[in-house]
Amino acid sequence: MKKISMKRALVATTALLLSAGMLSACSNGAQKATDNGSAAAGNASSAKIGLLLPDNVTERYASADKPYFEAKVKDLCSGCSVLYANADGDAAKQQQQAESMLTQGVDVLVLDPFDGKAAAAIVNQAKAKNIPVISYDRLVDSADVSYYVSFDNEKVGQLQAQALVDRMKELGLPSDAGIIMVNGSPTDPNAAQFKKGAHSVIDSSGLKVLAEYDTPGWEPAKAQDWVSGQVTKFGDKIQGVYDANDDTAGGAIAALKAGGISPLPPVTGQDAALSGIQRIISGDQYMTVYKAFKPEADQAAELAVSLAKGESPKADTTADTASGASIPSFLLTPVAVTVSNIMDTVVKDGLYTVDQICTSAYKSACEKNGIQ
Repeated sequence: MKKISMKRALVATTALLLSAGMLSACSNGAQKATDNGSAAAGNASSAKIGLLLPDNVTERYASADKPYFEAKVKDLCSGCSVLYANADGDAAKQQQQAESMLTQGVDVLVLDPFDGKAAAAIVNQAKAKNIPVISYDRLVDSADVSYYVSFDNEKVGQLQAQALVDRMKELGLPSDAGIIMVNGSPTDPNAAQFKKGAHSVIDSSGLKVLAEYDTPGWEPAKAQDWVSGQVTKFGDKIQGVYDANDDTAGGAIAALKAGGISPLPPVTGQDAALSGIQRIISGDQYMTVYKAFKPEADQAAELAVSLAKGESPKADTTADTASGASIPSFLLTPVAVTVSNIMDTVVKDGLYTVDQICTSAYKSACEKNGIQ
């Protein structure tokens, strides 16, 4: 009986040691995942990745970012799934969408915030669950963001402003000619960077800023209403328009036309929206800034899949949040587009085909400008 008891005791002790070793190994693995800024991913081949986009008024999100991101995730991880939601310009709605995704057990959040400050609460909730957050296109004002994927946004503003200054000079306009500035949304952290970059060029150019406006929610109708008021006030003293993106540029141009401003002054834009490209071809808009959405979406997808696997990719650079926190970042290079390089940029890269651009309304303008 003593020999049997000793044998049982030895088995029990061995089992206890093995159990402790397994618990230790699990604990170390979870700690490593946490240190990497990622949740313990479980089965990374079937990871859930949340994609939260900010609004539906900006053309690019539905036409480019979402499909490119989903396709790249599927290419990298056939068993992974993308949970998608669009905040439709509502910070509270985006908060609810994020909470829903966290409840559904996402392994990574890719967040393009409608409101960069308000979205810090989303990052805090994700951190509490050890879920990494990739700030996509716009930077959340939180030190706990894992990575940031975007473009050099001050460079965007500089490209826009320099194109405007150069064009006004080409037109022989006075060096102190008047312009108006239609900036982006006050809740969008990128808008402040576009504005800063633009002012770095405009303020030293000699041009006179007659008035400027931060467009709530990037809404074209609000931009149009404001520009209408400026046309009433300044009339043909408006000899140039700095506009932060193509959608609000469309609103500004509608207001200029309705106010009888002719010829139209040069108007800038951004995002290479199809409507913006068509206005450039027709001569209503002077330029846009092309941000290659596919490389941006692909980079975010690659990063999301890596984080789901518990990896910690090395970033190319860093970017600072509004509060000064340094975030590991991948920043792509924007490109100025005028009618002269449409074929070499958005068509060459496959963003649009000539047929998509040159519909019946723009056919003659396309032929005139060699878009064929």
